[in-house]
Amino acid sequence: MEQVDKDAEKAKYLQLVDILIEKIEKNLSEDDRLESERELCDLYEVSRTTVRQAMGELEKRGYIYKVKGKGTFISSKRVKQHLDSFYSFTNEMRKLGKTPKSEILGFEIIEATKILKEKFNCNEDNLFYKITRLRKADDVPMIHEITYLPFEMFENLTKKLLKEMPMYEVLKKKYSVVVKFAEEYFEPVLTEKIESLYLKIPQGSPSLNIERFAYDGNRLIEYTVGVARGDKFKYVVRLQNNERG
Repeated sequence: MEQVDKDAEKAKYLQLVDILIEKIEKNLSEDDRLESERELCDLYEVSRTTVRQAMGELEKRGYIYKVKGKGTFISSKRVKQHLDSFYSFTNEMRKLGKTPKSEILGFEIIEATKILKEKFNCNEDNLFYKITRLRKADDVPMIHEITYLPFEMFENLTKKLLKEMPMYEVLKKKYSVVVKFAEEYFEPVLTEKIESLYLKIPQGSPSLNIERFAYDGNRLIEYTVGVARGDKFKYVVRLQNNERG
């Protein structure tokens, strides 16, 4: 069993963090109980202060959660999302064997705001659907997002339709509109009060702000802005070197 090197330059609690992360990823499953602070002190021959610092770091990174009076447990594994091809939340969750669900929190038609005029290069007379959703996997809140769709492209879109099938399926089957490509922008943020309530995490939790621009060719057909839980997602980009020699 790997031990903390007391003579190393790296702080002892960070060494312990690395050791425990490797243990969690290789040997433990979701909701397994982690050893108590006293047990960890004995196992790795470190002080209670070192263990507490390490546990705090693991909790901040989303590897563990604490239940008062019961102990410390392993959090659910993060969804690994590859960014080298187009994806939808619903399809990705199904591939992982999870049950996706989109809870529609709001559905309304609005006039173009300043931001929408800039994004869609339109005037203030244009109308948009504003769709607020809570995306879940196995009934666990994952993303709180707001989607804007041009009204003129998708007339007669209803909340009922979006409840019956995923949004991209609705656009394809009812309007013959298929997303050809999308651009996404990621920014680390701390959750505000409203997002924390819906995502069921403490206010100020590390998360990702995601902006998506989806196109069916030259036309922008969707603008979505959302907040994804930092403890539930890991984004992966594959980098290929095309240089010869």
